[in-house]
Amino acid sequence: MIRNDSRCVIALVLGLLIGLVSCQTRDGRTLQGLPCSEIERQINFSDRIDTLNRLADAFAERCYDTVIVHGQKARSEYRHKIFSLMKETGNVFIPEGSFIDYVLESYERGYLSLLLAASYVNVQKPEEAKVELRQLDHELFTPLYNYGEDPVNLLLSAVLWEQVGDVNEARVDWLRLRDLSVLWKGRQDEVQVFAAKQVDRIDEGQRFSEQWHVYGIGRFPELTWDLQFFGSTNGYFSVKTNGEFSPACRSDTGARLSTRSWFDKVAIRHSHGYHPLMNVQAWIRLPFGLTYSLIPLAAGAGVMVGGCMLDAAGDGKGALCQLSVIGGVALMRTAPVVMEGALRPDLRHWEHVPAAFVVTRASKPELEPCLAKLGTAVQQLL
Repeated sequence: MIRNDSRCVIALVLGLLIGLVSCQTRDGRTLQGLPCSEIERQINFSDRIDTLNRLADAFAERCYDTVIVHGQKARSEYRHKIFSLMKETGNVFIPEGSFIDYVLESYERGYLSLLLAASYVNVQKPEEAKVELRQLDHELFTPLYNYGEDPVNLLLSAVLWEQVGDVNEARVDWLRLRDLSVLWKGRQDEVQVFAAKQVDRIDEGQRFSEQWHVYGIGRFPELTWDLQFFGSTNGYFSVKTNGEFSPACRSDTGARLSTRSWFDKVAIRHSHGYHPLMNVQAWIRLPFGLTYSLIPLAAGAGVMVGGCMLDAAGDGKGALCQLSVIGGVALMRTAPVVMEGALRPDLRHWEHVPAAFVVTRASKPELEPCLAKLGTAVQQLL
């Protein structure tokens, strides 16, 4: 009887501890290849990241009406941060983001506006596309909870403005893109030169008969993190990617730009200068995470000592003590997992987005030097 009770206790405690971490996993399913009606049926606005992923899948499957209807609603509902004293306080004691609604990053608001604009272009509604492109300007400069210009969105916006026939607006974005080089830490000089050439081309009155084409390259890599208490400006987190971003590229007909700037925005999410509240909450959560990790250590030691004492008191043959030692060690080994689950940063982001974009006037992908022989999935977006 004592042996069975010990097993139940061990299983219960292990289940609770592992559950604390397993609840952080996400469903990475994709709906590509399904009809538009099925993709639309799968959209659930209560799951914000999944809704964004479904919208990306809908655009990839050319379900432009689905993107237009639900994309506008998502941008409206997900763009504002609603502060709740109870939720923000509770966020200190549980894994970050468990009960806090996700708020679109500035680059995500911009990209969503671009998907809406591109959807209108594809259904032959250029005036509505222009409205969405002006909304993109608003999203880039509005000082909301998340803020900041982004080179990828500027590149795509410039191309779309030319696509709808407004060269002057396109010139503004090419110019912004050219002058953002300081903010890119020297990584995107090729695109800076390409943008400068587009400004010169427009100023000289040159017009091309070929239309712009936009391709998405690969999938945004998964994010990982480690604890880094020294030398970090982003709280105590070191955020990395499982994979490298492709380098910038420039040719006579096009350019390639990675979405590394999108990763950089997620990586600084816990810095004091960008999100002071998240930075403070992360530091307050640290002692609680350390305390939570001591619980399985203490519980494991209690199971070992208690089991062996009961075995000795009952004149057992050591079987219960052996089982208690095994169970106690198993409990103690979960301490790092529990601490990781408690301290895990909120790295939620729009997952179904490309790792890079290529814009080109080449009529076929194989004719664009920045696109040929990449050895990864290529998807035409426009």
